[in-house]
Amino acid sequence: MFVTLDGPAGVGKTTTTRLLRKFLAQRGYRVHATTEPSHGALGETARHNTEIYRGYTLACLVAADRYHHLETEVRPYLESGHIVVCDRYVASSFVLQRMDEVPLPFIEAINAAADRPDLSIILQAPPAVTAKRVAARGAHDRFHSGEDSSRQESKLYEEAARRLTWWRHPIVAVDTSEASPVDIATYLTGRIADLIDGPTQEAATA
Repeated sequence: MFVTLDGPAGVGKTTTTRLLRKFLAQRGYRVHATTEPSHGALGETARHNTEIYRGYTLACLVAADRYHHLETEVRPYLESGHIVVCDRYVASSFVLQRMDEVPLPFIEAINAAADRPDLSIILQAPPAVTAKRVAARGAHDRFHSGEDSSRQESKLYEEAARRLTWWRHPIVAVDTSEASPVDIATYLTGRIADLIDGPTQEAATA
């Protein structure tokens, strides 16, 4: 099963990915956690050089890394029976590349052949909350410069979720502003287990 997590900076993607890996493994599943941009050469170039590469160049670099990531890491782990949990995927391109002034049709075109996840998780929180978290930890790149950029990012993720639904991605949206990371990961672990094994008797009759 291929599970992706997207959402604005500061929303808790990395923490949720780590906890999902732990909780799913505790249930006996084989789990592989990964991230995009990947830790391969293309991904590291994209991740650490957003001041150098912009617009169409960065969009193409991210898409190229995505296809290589799918070919060399995601698909092999899926074929060997793992749940693959990926921190950032296509939804992030719909958001960050648009913040970089790349037209949506171009972003759609270069990502059209990317594998469809079995579950696309969109984490959200109010922009004031995510901006505060980013300020506390420090921004990782030029896309995050305060509450205004967090507000723009949040709005674009709402649009991305609608776009992915149109693309037939199974979407689940979660607000991370109130619930604890453990509660969020526990809920998502249950959703993933239900998709793999079917709902429990108790859930089926609730």
